[in-house]
Amino acid sequence: MMTKVLDILDCKGARVGEYTLPECALELEKGEQAVHDCVVAFLAGQRAGTACTKTRGEVRGGGAKPFRQKGMGRARAGSSRNPVWTGGGVAFGPTPRDFSKKVNKKVTKLALKRAFSERVAEERVVVLDKFDLPDHKTRNAQAVLNNLKLNDDSVLLTVPEYEESVYCATHNLPYVLLRKAASVNVYELLRFKTLVFTKDALDAFLARLG
Repeated sequence: MMTKVLDILDCKGARVGEYTLPECALELEKGEQAVHDCVVAFLAGQRAGTACTKTRGEVRGGGAKPFRQKGMGRARAGSSRNPVWTGGGVAFGPTPRDFSKKVNKKVTKLALKRAFSERVAEERVVVLDKFDLPDHKTRNAQAVLNNLKLNDDSVLLTVPEYEESVYCATHNLPYVLLRKAASVNVYELLRFKTLVFTKDALDAFLARLG
């Protein structure tokens, strides 16, 4: 039975309240295909698509017939830029293209619900009252994660808006990714072992699922 009530913790790891998840934000009955489609689309969108080769018509030179048609005892050739010749063009090589895929909004919303619900069911969602740091030092962010016993986990830290102190403090932690609630995607929900939301960030994230 998946719990719908999460503990709200402070930066010292102490329980300071409860957060009740709305029914509309949880979905475990369907959405596997939606998750797959969103992950494939995200990874495809990361591809640069800039690989490019020149065809025989684009390689410089090769305008003159290299030798006469007959009497040479070898295969006829009209250009020295033929793909079978050294220095020639490339046959069927890659050209710049867009790998991005379109995913409908309803499918994306369903995938977000499913991925988030799986993390809730695994008890890998942590809700913080606030993620306040006294300065931008990395050791302060590390201390908070130690208090939450997350020093050995890969962590997706979600905040309502970026703050300079939080960004600088977490930037040097290789296992922590800082994201705004408005930009969290399905791939990141699945990639990281633990999801850490501030209360305001979780409100903003669940508003995307409503």
